[in-house]
Amino acid sequence: MKMRLISFELLAEFGFFKKPDINDGLYLTYNIIHKPALLGILGAIAGLQGYQNVGELPDYYKEFNKIKIGIKPLLSDNGNYTKEMLSYNNSTGFASGEEGGNLIVTEQILINPSYKCFLLLDLSNQNEKTLYENILSYEAMFLPYMGKNDFSAWWTNAYIHDSYEKFDFSCDYKISTIFTKTEAVSNYVAKSMSSFSDETKELPFLYFEKLPIKFDENLFQYSYADFVYSNAKFNRVMNMKSSGEFYQINDNEIIQLF
Repeated sequence: MKMRLISFELLAEFGFFKKPDINDGLYLTYNIIHKPALLGILGAIAGLQGYQNVGELPDYYKEFNKIKIGIKPLLSDNGNYTKEMLSYNNSTGFASGEEGGNLIVTEQILINPSYKCFLLLDLSNQNEKTLYENILSYEAMFLPYMGKNDFSAWWTNAYIHDSYEKFDFSCDYKISTIFTKTEAVSNYVAKSMSSFSDETKELPFLYFEKLPIKFDENLFQYSYADFVYSNAKFNRVMNMKSSGEFYQINDNEIIQLF
């Protein structure tokens, strides 16, 4: 294997990562881009097909689902993005199932979502090599979009991380990306509060969100994991219990790839 760690900043004016639960025509969005949605964007960049047949996973997912990724929210309010409600009217009757009916659908959309995405790619795999080359050259085979084809996306600051290594928790640390959580929320609150010091003058925050992490290939539904995003500095004795792998890059930045 010839592995490469790269990162890039993914941006759009609007975003919509639809939650599967619907309430009377109201569609809600996840706040942070999740792995299945990011894989769709990567598939567009590399030129892999999306959904073609009912009951069959798209080519991009079959090819890229084993790629280890990391996600860091950018330009957010402690992990949160501004959201607005957008309503659509459909009076054709087809949407409502009644002739002459009028269906009002309201979507919650993200305003200016932006994320730094990390990818650990195997360049001996031709599709991953194509993805690697296209990201670095800012080329896409299909138009990438932020969850909905109305919301086109672009990326900047593509970067190759020549130096990266597994983090051994031998020193105090902050985790710059979102990371998976297996402990009770109260444990993370206690850890973050203990990290506060007069030196930084920075109050620690914790943002929690349950996000899709993959597809259940039998049920064709999302499988989920609990994630944390925080600026807290944790003591080296506080090893994170997590389902992902932690890496140290740029001398002291810690990220999780999952």
